[in-house]
Amino acid sequence: MLHNGPIGVFDSGYGGLTVFKEIVKELPQYDYIYLGDNARVPYGTRSFETVYRYTWECVQRLFEMGCRLVILACNTASAKALRTIQQQNLPELSDLRRVLGVIRPTAEVVGTLTQTGEVGILGTQGTVASGSYVIEIAKFFPEIKVVQEACPMWVPLVENNEFNSEGADYFIKKNLDNLFAKSANVDTLVLACTHYPLLEEKIRKQVPANVNLVSQGEIVARSLNDYLLRHPEIAVLCSSNGSRQFYTTESTGSFDKKAEIFLGHAVTSSHLEL
Repeated sequence: MLHNGPIGVFDSGYGGLTVFKEIVKELPQYDYIYLGDNARVPYGTRSFETVYRYTWECVQRLFEMGCRLVILACNTASAKALRTIQQQNLPELSDLRRVLGVIRPTAEVVGTLTQTGEVGILGTQGTVASGSYVIEIAKFFPEIKVVQEACPMWVPLVENNEFNSEGADYFIKKNLDNLFAKSANVDTLVLACTHYPLLEEKIRKQVPANVNLVSQGEIVARSLNDYLLRHPEIAVLCSSNGSRQFYTTESTGSFDKKAEIFLGHAVTSSHLEL
């Protein structure tokens, strides 16, 4: 008989905490385990094979800790690993387990937000190179033009608590100028990395007032709620005691300090050795 367990939320670092925060707000009754692979961050510049291997290792650890449902709260992992995990790894398991990502829920709604029919994607090099947003958005809104811009410095700025610095202003302006040079008609920008909401205030200052900024946390949280309503066989496997656990593959002291920036409250994490 299958025992129920927490919902797992995975990210390569801290960015997934922006999604975790919204999921907990939307569905506070469930138990959650957050796992950050901080020892091997960043994922954005790594190969497809490496991102897949790292992600699957972490997903398996969450399964071992009792999770039956895992959310990849990481765009790079969703882009480079999710499909392989869903199509190859999960069918080999002897029981019911599911892994979901953050790209598809965003792609399902982004077309309803644009008036010009042009959407910009701001993401890591890995997410942009994968073309995942272009592919997924085309499935739901084939008429929409998608313009992408890789922002390799944005994650390090956030990870090193430099997101309020003048250096952040410089790189944000540089990447936004690059994107709008590709098309001035973009009126909806997807922050296609879960770190980027911490830069949202600075981004808003650099874009026209009519441009929508799309953060993924609330979208993913609503999508998960809908998924569990449509799949009661999965919902029943998710335990509901309102507990929260945090794990990191790096220093717990560093994780706790930075996690507080993302969540707005103190956390106490445990170290996980892979």
